[in-house]
Amino acid sequence: MSQRTPAEIRASIEQNRLELAGALDSLRSEVAEVTNWRKQVALHQREVLIGAAVTGFVLGGGIAAFGGLFRRRSRRR
Repeated sequence: MSQRTPAEIRASIEQNRLELAGALDSLRSEVAEVTNWRKQVALHQREVLIGAAVTGFVLGGGIAAFGGLFRRRSRRR
């Protein structure tokens, strides 16, 4: 096992600290970009519109079916 001097150990710690700071800055900017929902909606506008249409269709159909159940029950009485 090689023995390192205190100066070498300090230099290694400082180098690791600088690399870690750079990695954290990079991660921070990536997270900020990914969580920017306005930018994501703008980039995927077509998919968002399709999803909204499908959701509206499913909810509308579900509400209509649910309402139809109550109308049928009241007519039977």
